[in-house]
Amino acid sequence: MSSTPAEAQRRRDLALLRRVKDRMDREYAQPLDVEALARGVHMSAGHLSRQFRIAYGESPYSYLMTRRIERAMALLRRGDLSVTEVCFAVGCSSLGTFSTRFTELVGVPPSTYREQATQAAGEMPSCVTKQVTRPVRNREAQAPSPQLA
Repeated sequence: MSSTPAEAQRRRDLALLRRVKDRMDREYAQPLDVEALARGVHMSAGHLSRQFRIAYGESPYSYLMTRRIERAMALLRRGDLSVTEVCFAVGCSSLGTFSTRFTELVGVPPSTYREQATQAAGEMPSCVTKQVTRPVRNREAQAPSPQLA
């Protein structure tokens, strides 16, 4: 069974989007922007943004910030770095943007999270802590609740 040219292009785009996503997962602490990510896979920034949102339910910037916040949460749980040090360690260049996005995803400011995490240290294994403290991304927050008949 042969595929149409549009289906073949869609599969190629999905493979390129996976490369972009993998790069963001790997290089989250590096200064990444949509233009640089798009150049890396020979797409326009607009096309990359549209296709990424269709495939993953959020913009490339939102996905990258979620990765950074997840890593920041782990660093803050360790307790040996200040909020400012964590902000720059995860690749954010603005403490204000970092704090705002952290608060949106986690529900509390980074300083409050750090205090709470330090107090709760040792109460559960780190593998469990990582799973239960994972920030909610846009796509997951919008999931409808199941209807029971």
